Amino acid sequence: MDPYTSITELRHGLAEGSYSSMELTQFYLDRMAAHNKSLNAFITICTESALVEAAAADAAIAKGSTSALTGIPLAHKDIFCTQDTLTSCGSRMLEDFVAPYDATVVARLRSAGTVMLGKTNMDEFAMGSSNENSHFGSVANPWDLQRVPGGSSGGSAAAVAAAMTPIATGTDTGGSIRQPAAFCGISGLKPTYGRVSRYGMVAFASSLDQAGVLGRSAQDLALLFAHMAGFDPSDSTSSERNDTWLETAKSTPLECATGLRLGLPTQYFQALGIAASALEAARKVFEAAGFTTQDVSLPHTSAAIPAYYIIAGAEASTNLSRFDGVRFGHRCDNPQSLDDLYRRSRSEGFGTEVKRRILTGTYALSVGYFDAYYLKAQKLRRLIQQDFLDAFADVDLILAPVTPDVAFKHRELSDDPVAMYQQDIFTIPASLAGLPALSIPCGFSASMPLGMQLIGPHFAERNLLQTAALFQRETDWHLHHPEQL
Repeated sequence: MDPYTSITELRHGLAEGSYSSMELTQFYLDRMAAHNKSLNAFITICTESALVEAAAADAAIAKGSTSALTGIPLAHKDIFCTQDTLTSCGSRMLEDFVAPYDATVVARLRSAGTVMLGKTNMDEFAMGSSNENSHFGSVANPWDLQRVPGGSSGGSAAAVAAAMTPIATGTDTGGSIRQPAAFCGISGLKPTYGRVSRYGMVAFASSLDQAGVLGRSAQDLALLFAHMAGFDPSDSTSSERNDTWLETAKSTPLECATGLRLGLPTQYFQALGIAASALEAARKVFEAAGFTTQDVSLPHTSAAIPAYYIIAGAEASTNLSRFDGVRFGHRCDNPQSLDDLYRRSRSEGFGTEVKRRILTGTYALSVGYFDAYYLKAQKLRRLIQQDFLDAFADVDLILAPVTPDVAFKHRELSDDPVAMYQQDIFTIPASLAGLPALSIPCGFSASMPLGMQLIGPHFAERNLLQTAALFQRETDWHLHHPEQL
């Protein structure tokens, strides 16, 4: 069996009886056993429960009561609560936490008949751009084990790129799906904020966090996204938008977009280096397919990173205050007082990057600094959103880079937080605006994959995915995979 088979093709194989879900699941479990030691992409591997779920899927297929995802193996980022299975968020703080319920995303995909292979490694509490911040160790990039896979969904990206799973969930707060997708040569979708429920997804920054998908193609992204999305009364930020296309996408192949207008943000391309030629080639592919392209301006782009790290840090400071050694999380040994319990439990439970962001956020929210930092950052966020709204008055989608360069080497930026934060320069603006965006492969540099980003107006996932499908029909970048695996 080809480990790089799409989930659309896997569906056909299951339906035709070419293999059972049990056989398919064991195939991927064997690949996990062979490659996870070198990649460290999984925190938890669910061998026994996966085979039980696969047997149930085979029984459902035999009865004819199936969805398009019945029997398809997948992996969940270890930020989604999974009943009776560890949910650690890559942190010592939650290294023993087993949730008593499933996140909505997990529950919906279980209901669709998917088989959970395991939980993927991640930067602690989704804070990072390299997957070097995990309590369970760094994740390696399958294209070059000396390089990072990106973060924070680096475990999911590496697992898909190495074909240890055909598809995986992830989360994106400031680029945590799109950047690792680009670094690992796969496709990744961050939906519109509120499009996918956050219930049961451990919070980092509540106004920015969004669940999404990492896979090998736009078609695979569309299929999983359609089963994840939709209103959830358990999430007060969940959108009530009713989109009939989502129901269609659950079983119908993705069409290719035609004749759209693509905007090229001048501020992004002025700062672009190594990926410039790949993006220019992508533009020509779209123009040859009947798209039009034009320059657009996003004048407040330079303010995105400082605004983001103030807002996200402030929300992290608030959200992570619940992990205090009393109600949730790691508890220090033999505390001498309540104050000692709080101090040592949090100092021992949180890693360096999480502490940095909590302290930054607490400072920005403190009396005397709230207006100077947090309030100003929120005003900048509104200006960034308006930049996009103005641009989308003239174009349908925006074509942009995902990252300034290919994946960097392990520990290359570990001692320079500012340089690390700059890795998100092209992904953060869309997150601040709550817009949908995706990353798809578009070339290589020095044998490492490059990604391009498509950004759309709110709720434009259909156009994004269909445009990505068109590009993947005309090119084969998404079919490349690491030769050593």
